[in-house]
Amino acid sequence: MSRLTEHLLVISFDCLSSLDFPIIKELPHFKKLLEHASFCRNVETIYPSVTYPCHATIVTGKFPRNHGIVNNTFLQPGRLSPDWYWHRRHIRGTTLYDEAKKAGMKTAALLWPVTAKANIDYNMPEIFANRPWHNQIFVSLFNGTPIYQLEMNRKFGHLRNGLNQPELDNFVLESTVETIKTKKPNLMLVHFVDLDSQRHYHGFSSDEAMEALRRHDERLGKIMNALKESGIFEKTTIVALGDHSALDESKAVKLNVLLRKSGLITVNSDGKIIDWKAYCKSCDGSAYIYMKDKDDTVVKDKVKVLLTNLIENEDSGIERILSSSEAKEKGADDKAAFMIEARLGYYFKEQHDGEYIDYIQVEDVREKRYTFASHGYSPEKENYTTMVIASGKGIRPNIEIPSMHLIDEGPTFARLLGLNLGQTDGRVIEEILWDHGDGSPGSD
Repeated sequence: MSRLTEHLLVISFDCLSSLDFPIIKELPHFKKLLEHASFCRNVETIYPSVTYPCHATIVTGKFPRNHGIVNNTFLQPGRLSPDWYWHRRHIRGTTLYDEAKKAGMKTAALLWPVTAKANIDYNMPEIFANRPWHNQIFVSLFNGTPIYQLEMNRKFGHLRNGLNQPELDNFVLESTVETIKTKKPNLMLVHFVDLDSQRHYHGFSSDEAMEALRRHDERLGKIMNALKESGIFEKTTIVALGDHSALDESKAVKLNVLLRKSGLITVNSDGKIIDWKAYCKSCDGSAYIYMKDKDDTVVKDKVKVLLTNLIENEDSGIERILSSSEAKEKGADDKAAFMIEARLGYYFKEQHDGEYIDYIQVEDVREKRYTFASHGYSPEKENYTTMVIASGKGIRPNIEIPSMHLIDEGPTFARLLGLNLGQTDGRVIEEILWDHGDGSPGSD
């Protein structure tokens, strides 16, 4: 299969929504990118629409049930800070970066989710210290490319302020620019989180979120300049995309409070979970209900009755109950006994103490106990799509795809690099590709 491009740069602007398109198309650098781009402003995301499953989908072309990353974090009842799906080993099957590496291409990834310990030449994985005895720098170095990360930290580490935004993205930007100039990777995956963070803690349309969009535009401009300065701009395909949108919320639903009151979660005198029969695992706008014993029909029936009673009351915050098979049909984890979808204005938390529903206060968000906006909701929610913009080598100019799915991105990116991801759930978006052998524009 012929390659359509020599360099593919995929930039993920976490939480970039279709609703942002009218704004970014007027920003100078996004506007410049769009001049000769093909794009889709109506990309359906996956279920649950949270960051790690989304990014695994982007590089595999598969739904969560098939690539294995079914949530951001593991099912670890009672743990205050559950571990995340940080490591490559959790993805089933191959990925875009695996296939690029097999083909002898130079690869790089900066804070791309689920890449810890991946076989990537220049890898700065998204992972954080999650135990009191862990050190952030050591954890990052151990799970990525040590010398490369040390070099980036030596040059740009002063820009960071822990995991806080926008400082972290500023660090990622300078590392991206340096990597382009000095490494010239054939495949580069970059993940920016500034917009997502601002929406979580200030609201979807907040001034802070709009400022993050402007910062992202400046970041895009600096990356494009770096490609030009390194002499590879004309040989590069630039893709700017989002993984999911977000919705404002003002109430947190804590189903585990009711599961505990129903005797399905047992705690000790300190309030720590010591046993459980059923547990609500949050995906923010949705949640899985897992059973410790999948074959316990008594517990399953008890949970079903509880959920059925709740859904009859709009104030319960639950909009829909999905069976295991229905969750599977939507691409989610069928190992859960049920999946539940939040109503607009609500999202799910895992706490098992206090009230069933908490009304979110400003001080709660300031202390990062709760958020003002979240994702994880069903792709069927209104105004909840994301977007993708592709420009440069191998891309036909000025074509708008009316609609597509997040699962289509991986196969399309693979085709640009002359690679094959094997059996995927998505398709190659052939409509946007120049396929003239060398990837150059030519007459039809």
